[in-house]
Amino acid sequence: MDTHPLLQDRRTFLKTMASATVGVMVSKPTYAQQAAAPSRLRLGLDNFSVRAMGWKAPALLDYAAAQKLDNILISDLDAYESLEEKHLSEVKTKAAGLGIQIHAGTWSICPTSKAFKNKWGSADEHLSLGIRVAKALGSPVLRCVLGTGDDRKTPGGIEARIEDTVKVLKAGRNRAVDAGVKIAIENHAGDMQAWELVNLIEAAGKDFVGATMDSGNATWALEDPLTNLEILGPYVVTTGIRDSMMWEYEEGAKVQWTAMGEGLVDWKKYFARYAELCPQAPVILEIISGFARPYPCLKDGFWEAWPKAKARDFSNWLALAKRGKEMPSHRSANPQEEQDYQKAELERSINYCREKLGLGVRTT
Repeated sequence: MDTHPLLQDRRTFLKTMASATVGVMVSKPTYAQQAAAPSRLRLGLDNFSVRAMGWKAPALLDYAAAQKLDNILISDLDAYESLEEKHLSEVKTKAAGLGIQIHAGTWSICPTSKAFKNKWGSADEHLSLGIRVAKALGSPVLRCVLGTGDDRKTPGGIEARIEDTVKVLKAGRNRAVDAGVKIAIENHAGDMQAWELVNLIEAAGKDFVGATMDSGNATWALEDPLTNLEILGPYVVTTGIRDSMMWEYEEGAKVQWTAMGEGLVDWKKYFARYAELCPQAPVILEIISGFARPYPCLKDGFWEAWPKAKARDFSNWLALAKRGKEMPSHRSANPQEEQDYQKAELERSINYCREKLGLGVRTT
């Protein structure tokens, strides 16, 4: 029998959700809820938003320019036709000509993560390659990840995976510092809650390690995105932003990522605080939508992967589910339909951010 203090029967679950919702409504905010959204935060896209297009870096840059964006996070090394210095220099020159800043990225650098792949060599070699690519592109950051939520169930749990990642980061410190590249570890796919990522950054060295703050992945880690922002904000150097819808079901709650403005996040409130905590970081839209992920938090065994989850933060997450409503899923019948769907979700989000929130510097 699971004895985690947050595991509750159905009745207690609903009572907790109701009381959490009331608490959110009546508690005093730590900052002005009615503050207008900032107008000078940079706006960009993550190429994963349009992954079905299969575009390489030059086409991605043309698309970002057509959307009048300030930044692009190219989050994987396969998006380049070559990793040779000559090609990367050409990509850098093209980006500069279009007035777009590139943020470079890659995937897991944790050698014991289930998500780690040896395609780019060992974890140390992978990180070194990523730093070299970022430097060649003129990127101030290299976005990396530890892994996914599955790593919480591995021997030693997420704390052991954090320790392994810290070792890799420390080994690559001098290369990163010499290159002028900050390693930006993401809260990715339910692997770490915000406070766990902060522990990783502090242990590795915040002089050369920062955060890629992902608002959607916060909901996959039992966090309200506003709570996630409050904790991670001072460490943020780049982002992955999307909305989330949540709703109750018989075993707990479900989370479905959405286009901006179509979920539960109060974005005016979010970006007012964002402008205070990390105004230098661009708002990178990583729109992933169309499917729901269940969280059977009423079932025995669920909490084994979350032994140190905080009741207060979990209550805020539950409050979102109480306010939400079920959304239909999306399945594309063919590749062209999927391409059209992804572009529509992203472009609708760009328009929302620009028109409703006043984000983005470029107008032409």
